[in-house]
Amino acid sequence: MVEQSGDGLSGDRAKIAGMSLTELRDHYRADLHDDYVAFWKAHGVDMDVGGFMCEMDHDGTLVTTNKSMWYQGRGLWTHTFLYNNFGDEWHLEASRKAVGFMLKFGRDDNGDWVHGLDAQGNVISPPDGIGYTGLFVAEGLMEYARATGESEPMDLAVESFWRACEIYDDQSRQSPQGYVPNSYPGMRLQGFEMVTVVLLSQLVQEVEDPKLQSRLSQAVEVVLEKFWNPEYSLNNEILYHSYDRPHDENEDFIYLGHAIETMWMLLHEAIRAQDQSLFNLAADRLRRHMEVAWDDVYGGFFRAMHVNGALTYDKVLWLQEEVLIGTMILMEHTDWAWPVEWFNRTFHYVQEKFPLKKYGYALWQMGGDRKVSYQPHTSRKGNYHHPRHLMHNLLAIDRMIERNGKPSDLWGSR
Repeated sequence: MVEQSGDGLSGDRAKIAGMSLTELRDHYRADLHDDYVAFWKAHGVDMDVGGFMCEMDHDGTLVTTNKSMWYQGRGLWTHTFLYNNFGDEWHLEASRKAVGFMLKFGRDDNGDWVHGLDAQGNVISPPDGIGYTGLFVAEGLMEYARATGESEPMDLAVESFWRACEIYDDQSRQSPQGYVPNSYPGMRLQGFEMVTVVLLSQLVQEVEDPKLQSRLSQAVEVVLEKFWNPEYSLNNEILYHSYDRPHDENEDFIYLGHAIETMWMLLHEAIRAQDQSLFNLAADRLRRHMEVAWDDVYGGFFRAMHVNGALTYDKVLWLQEEVLIGTMILMEHTDWAWPVEWFNRTFHYVQEKFPLKKYGYALWQMGGDRKVSYQPHTSRKGNYHHPRHLMHNLLAIDRMIERNGKPSDLWGSR
C-alpha cells in the first residue's frame, strides 16, 4: 500500500497545470458551456418528441436517430445536474421532455426498462440482462427529482434501482459482456457495483431508507474486498456469482478503467460518510491502478490488461477523465503532492490528444489507438462521462478559489 506521508507537501493549489485557478476555471467553463453545451443544444436533444440522440458524427450529423435507454438516463442526469448546479432553464426543459418520452415509451409490459428505442419511441431492443439500464435511468430520475421537487421521479428511481439489483442477483442471468474474456451465468461485475456506489451515494442523501444504505455499504465492501486481488494489488472485473475468483482468463483480467473510476467514486462516498479510512484506502488504490495503467512510451492510460498477458492498447477518453476527477478530488481535500503531479501530466496529455478543435470540430475524440490517432469520422458522441468530468472539476475549482487555493480541512488537522 502506498504511504501518503512519504510524498511531501505541495503547499497550496494556487497554480495547477501551469495555470492559475481562475485560468483553469475559465478553461473548464469554456469546455463545458461553449463547447459541450453549445454542441448538444444544436445537435443532440430532441425537443419535439423528447430524449437524447448520441449516434452522430463530429459535425453533428446524425448517423441514426435511435435513442438508447442508457443514454436517456445518462443524458437526463447530465442536463438536470447542469440545471441544478449552473442554471439555464433550457436544461430543465430538455430534461422534462426526456422524462416524458422515457415514461411513455421506455418500459415493456413487465415494467422493465427496454434497451433501445427509435426516434418516435418504438422498441428496437428489449431489456438487457445485466441491469445497467435501470441504474442509469435511476440516476437520471433522481437528479430530475432534485430539480423539480417531484416525488414520483424519486420513487421511480428507487424502484428502478431495486429492479436492477433483482436482475443482477439472478444467478441464471445470461449477460454476455464483450469487453471481458469470459462471460458466464450470473457473473458479478465490478462495473455494476461501481454504478451502484455512485448512484446510492447520491440517493441516500435524498431518501432515508436503511435498505439503500445497507446496499451501498455492501457495494463498497465487495469492491474493496471481493474484487480486490491481493496477489496483484489490483481489482478484478469479473467474479463468479458467489463472488469467488474465477480460475480462467478472468482471474488475471484487470479492467483498469473501471477500477480507476470506482476509486474516485469511493472518494466521494468517503467524503459524504466522513470516513477518513475509506478515503485514504481509495486514494491508495486509485494511485496503484493509475501507476499500472500509465503508458510510459506514448502517455495516457491503458483501458485493460491481463497481468500475465497483454495490455489493451487503445486509449479511451472516459478513462483519462476519470483520472482527472479523482486527482482533482485529492487536490481539493489534501496537501499531498502526487495528485498534483498526476493531474498535470494527465491534463496536458488529454489537451494534446483529444480536443477536436484543431480539426474544425467541437467536443473531444472519444478514443483511439495507442497514439490516439485522429479519426475523421465517428458514430457516437458521449453525453455523460465527458460533461461529468467538466462539471465535477469545475465545481471543485470554484470551491478551491473560494479558499484561495488552500486544501479543505476535511479531516481537521493531520
